[in-house]
Amino acid sequence: MPKCAIRTLRDFDIWYTPGVAEPCKIIKGNPDASFEYTNRWNYVAVVSDGSRVLGLGNIGPEAGLPVMEGKAILFKYLGGVDAFPLVIRARDPDEFIRFLEMIEPSFGGINLEDIEKPKCFYILEESRKRLQIPVWHDDQQGTATVVLAGLINALKIVGKKLHEVKITLIGAGAANIKIADVLELAGAKPGNIIMVDSKGILSPDRKDILEKENDPWKWKWALKSNVEGKRGSIPEALEGADVCIAMSRPGPGVIKKEWIAKMASDAIVFPCANPIPEIWPWEAKEAGARIVGTGRSDFPNQINNSLGFPGIFRGVLDVKAKTITDEMCVAAAKAIAEFAEEKGIHENYIVPTMEEWEVYPREAVACALEAMRQGVARVKLSKEELWERAVTIIKQARESMELLMKAGIIKPPPPEEEILTTYKP
Repeated sequence: MPKCAIRTLRDFDIWYTPGVAEPCKIIKGNPDASFEYTNRWNYVAVVSDGSRVLGLGNIGPEAGLPVMEGKAILFKYLGGVDAFPLVIRARDPDEFIRFLEMIEPSFGGINLEDIEKPKCFYILEESRKRLQIPVWHDDQQGTATVVLAGLINALKIVGKKLHEVKITLIGAGAANIKIADVLELAGAKPGNIIMVDSKGILSPDRKDILEKENDPWKWKWALKSNVEGKRGSIPEALEGADVCIAMSRPGPGVIKKEWIAKMASDAIVFPCANPIPEIWPWEAKEAGARIVGTGRSDFPNQINNSLGFPGIFRGVLDVKAKTITDEMCVAAAKAIAEFAEEKGIHENYIVPTMEEWEVYPREAVACALEAMRQGVARVKLSKEELWERAVTIIKQARESMELLMKAGIIKPPPPEEEILTTYKP
């Protein structure tokens, strides 16, 4: 939708030629002025090659487009961000990065989505170095942010400290490797982390990680985790653990009740596979887990990326940040956790729900302040200015959508019965 008033065709003398020449001249002298004179300040590209779409695998760019469109709706409604889905046929990582470099002048940020590993690690790492706008891989950073938020409050409830607990990560893909990075940054001891993949516990013995998988990011954790030197698979990794975070494959039955029963007392279990978690929440509870969170909205404690990326991007866009650092992920996680704590945390409420929209401007402020602290923000605003700006933009986005729906410009969805009949699994 247009963001400027059009009263008569004469207004195009301002918005287009000849009036448009003036901002063009200003931007030519200072490219960063494009954030002030265009909508670049609020534009985010949602970029994917469709090589690892959640629950579907390598389905290609065209088939991945509906996912990116859905992501764009979440960006707008929850964060007031104008997001554009872009699916591309770039299989080579350097070709992918070159594409990001080519579109950089049009956007204030880039959200990478559904890219297979280890390619996704390289693309994120290199594009962060080369681009002067934030590049974020939601499957990595978004997941890590919300997991940390949930863990912060879960640990408060059970009376344990992050730097003391033993953490088992089931799955060694993009999500859990970044979760390990962010947990370490937040205070967890890397030696207290154990990571398990389909071949067993990661350790320096696992030469296949480098020789066959060519995955130095995973190898890093094979070297620095598991100080006790455990060997085996999930049962051995869970024995005595305080925390289990599973990002592996849909269950049930991936994690068995008897394995949870061998965890430490007051165990925290996050089985996050969709559509079915690695173990049903009630089974984990029956086995002795005290707090359970999943990726599903129909169970308590939904650990969902949608709690993170809309507010985080709102914050980095508002200060025109040049990057999104892992420290900003930690700041966002703490903001999410604090919001829930103020509402009153308990075993079935460790993170906010998506309906609690005020959490998004809270995250935005936290990320923006951290960007300024780290010197990666192009502009500096006060905490009060950041809050007012984020609230205004997010409320306007929600109200605009409601007005368009009431006016019939956005058509209502078909009845649920029709959807279920048309789209059979």
